[in-house]
Amino acid sequence: MNGTRQGPSAPEARQTARPEAYRPRIGLTTYWQPARWGVWNDTAAIVPGSYVRAVVEAGGTPLLLPPVGTDPGVLDLLDGLIVIGGVDVDPAHYGAAPHPTTVSQPERDDHDLTLTRAALSADLPLFAICRGAQILNVALGGTLHQHLPEVRADAAQYQPAPGVFGSVDFTTEPGSIARQLLGARAASPCYHHQGLDQVADGLCVTARAADGTVEAVESSGGASSGWLLGVQFHPEENGQDRRLFGGFVDAARTARLHRSPTGRPSS
Repeated sequence: MNGTRQGPSAPEARQTARPEAYRPRIGLTTYWQPARWGVWNDTAAIVPGSYVRAVVEAGGTPLLLPPVGTDPGVLDLLDGLIVIGGVDVDPAHYGAAPHPTTVSQPERDDHDLTLTRAALSADLPLFAICRGAQILNVALGGTLHQHLPEVRADAAQYQPAPGVFGSVDFTTEPGSIARQLLGARAASPCYHHQGLDQVADGLCVTARAADGTVEAVESSGGASSGWLLGVQFHPEENGQDRRLFGGFVDAARTARLHRSPTGRPSS
């Protein structure tokens, strides 16, 4: 012993730190595909910088979770999980044949579904964005419209051109997370050609576009008792509005302060 007073262990430090000083650890799922950097071309784990910036600006610390070596135990190290956007979910996961426009990646599907179900089971704060909202719905037994322009005449506006974001206006339901953070009406960038069809048991619709497209889902009490929000749009692309990310990071911080040293919610 050198006489120096030992500080608290890592879990204890997280429990006793000032709430506003703690930066929650936020996991983000990633793409897994060919990429180029410098003189190199190879398969890489990729997350658009807009997601990373949104987490940091909201007060969180981003940690990337590539779809290789999936381990749901990693959620014990996290305070919240974001399932990001990307390619279509394989319709085999909800008992449908693929539409000609559907493009999926099996590794991402398995990874995202596994982590989503684990987060729900652990009541870990979960923010599911675009593809993420579709993964959430499918993980709980829901289904998807594989090509919205065949369902709703104006749905092409949600993906106006390759690499060009559309914009969606929507209304929110009273008493919901969406209403609390965004108010009764809001707008956001969007980019999707699929959408939620049959909403899974355990979820409820808390925002819709004027044409009826589901824009947000939350827990109805059966999916999770923690903070849970799935949105069909892309809030990370609106750098002037971080309200959803701020609410999520605040919920992750609060959840950490109420977790026991084992990582489970304290009684």
